Amino acid sequence: MRLIWRLLRKHISVFELAVFFIANLIGMVVILAGIQIYSDIKPMLSGDKSLIGNEYVVISKEIDSTGFYSNNTIGEEEIEEVRNQEFIENVGEFSSAQYEIYGSASLMGQGFSTLMFFESIPDEFLDIENEEWKFEIPTDTMIESGNVVIPIVIPRNYLNLYNFGFSKTSSALPQITESFMKDMLLNIDISGNGMSDTYIGQVVGFTDRLNTILVPDKFIAWSNNYYAPEHQQEVSRLILEVENPSDPQFIEFLGEHGYVAESEPSDSGTALFFLQLCVAIIIGIGAIFSLLSIIILTLSIYLLLQKNINKLENLMLVGYSPSQVAMPYNLITIVMNISIMVISLVITALVQQLYMELIADYAPSVAESNMSASIIGGVIITTINILFNIFIINRKVKQIARKRK
Repeated sequence: MRLIWRLLRKHISVFELAVFFIANLIGMVVILAGIQIYSDIKPMLSGDKSLIGNEYVVISKEIDSTGFYSNNTIGEEEIEEVRNQEFIENVGEFSSAQYEIYGSASLMGQGFSTLMFFESIPDEFLDIENEEWKFEIPTDTMIESGNVVIPIVIPRNYLNLYNFGFSKTSSALPQITESFMKDMLLNIDISGNGMSDTYIGQVVGFTDRLNTILVPDKFIAWSNNYYAPEHQQEVSRLILEVENPSDPQFIEFLGEHGYVAESEPSDSGTALFFLQLCVAIIIGIGAIFSLLSIIILTLSIYLLLQKNINKLENLMLVGYSPSQVAMPYNLITIVMNISIMVISLVITALVQQLYMELIADYAPSVAESNMSASIIGGVIITTINILFNIFIINRKVKQIARKRK
């Protein structure tokens, strides 16, 4: 082996190897940094540790364009079909009150009254946590006393609509805060099944997720049975928990089945898409650098082998096998590629430390990561490079050996 090194090293171009080393190092750093950034940032946009969290989309069937009543209920089979889609995490059904509701309140001497509606969804879809969000089925005596409290959640934009709309048009209507609204007690008159009773309505929270007046699921189930036992409960809206509402599969599914999303998706799906796009561009640039470096190394090896062709033929004439003659070149490529991988991982780790410190300031609960993604990527890329280079070297040496024969 020493003899082979002495004969071959005189024609090894340090400059060409250095160009390959630097180009491949740049490409490897760009690729591994892109992989690591994607690995660290993606959990903050989707999944359990997401800063934005999964998205909630309310869907319903399209209403007949003629404007007349059309059956837009969603059957059990359709609900089950929605539930079985892989891009949908969870499905909740809206339940609506089937009786007449009339609400009234007094504020600063001004009386308010209006027809109302109640709906409910499973508690896991609510964006509030409140110990008062519960309902115990009352006895007839409790109902007659008029002291049964119904916890209510209203959309925050309802309050904003009042404060910045109605109150601005009349000096007699004061603006009210959320805490004041929670302290107000509403009179809720419910009529149905030949009965009419009064309840106390109390706003216990505000939602930014849903545009409806919510009461506990347990209350809707009990009150529908109590005031409208003849009405069959039908589902006309669903609330879906999805990881990415901008997913083309999800959008295509809604269109094919005639569903309409009642609100525009928020920015998490778009942010994830742009993250994937940016990472793809970064990795693409790194791949170009790596490809160019591989071409440079391949040309260098071919040129080096061509310069040493007479020496290589002589070595094989005195008994050295093609694998022994190719060994020094293989060792060079192995050492260089492994060195490039190690240095690239060190640089990537330093880059990761810099941006994770910034992330920790804004999201300390999710600013945890490891280098497993970039290490795996580095090992895969390096292995491919080494195997490709060894294949090229051995192939060229065998060609020389065949010509000698």
